Amino acid sequence: MTGMAALALSSGGAMAHSRTSSANHAGIPVPEISHGEMAVMADYRDRIIALASTATDTDEPFRRVLNYAQIQYSYCLWGRMPGSVTDEESPFNECAHAYLAATKAVLMSLREMPREAAAASAIVSEADADMIRRGLSLITCRFSGEAFNTADIIRPRWSEIPLHTASMASLTGFFALVFGVFLAGRRWLKVQSSE
Repeated sequence: MTGMAALALSSGGAMAHSRTSSANHAGIPVPEISHGEMAVMADYRDRIIALASTATDTDEPFRRVLNYAQIQYSYCLWGRMPGSVTDEESPFNECAHAYLAATKAVLMSLREMPREAAAASAIVSEADADMIRRGLSLITCRFSGEAFNTADIIRPRWSEIPLHTASMASLTGFFALVFGVFLAGRRWLKVQSSE
């Protein structure tokens, strides 16, 4: 059995490794994803979500997990923070685990749908081959055993951003750009009003 398929089958008992015993379990459980799987799922995320968005034979649990994947993706700043997927120390790594675990769960559900099964199985095969080719199947990190739940939104660890150089540099650059655009716009408006 290949890496991704084996991990998908073994992910059911992961609730014992969740981040806190007081976590809300009123939602739908989302099995964990390994650190190695994350890198591959991130590459296939857009294809998976596009396929899921056109699926016709869906049920409420599927739609809730898909919605969770999209909400988590936005909380994780649309995967744009450097190192959010690859750097275990990134303040965005846990939320990346959440949206990519949900993306993987969506993909596994798509394999069970008559109309989407062939396309989903093709993605699984490609992703599985990528994991093996890149040697990622056994790579884990501190969040690898963490299962998620659609009732729990995982937010970035904002207080750790100043301690993570790549995140701090990225956000500083972004805010500097926004501030520069604001100043340029303000200057332009001032020139327009004086004419």
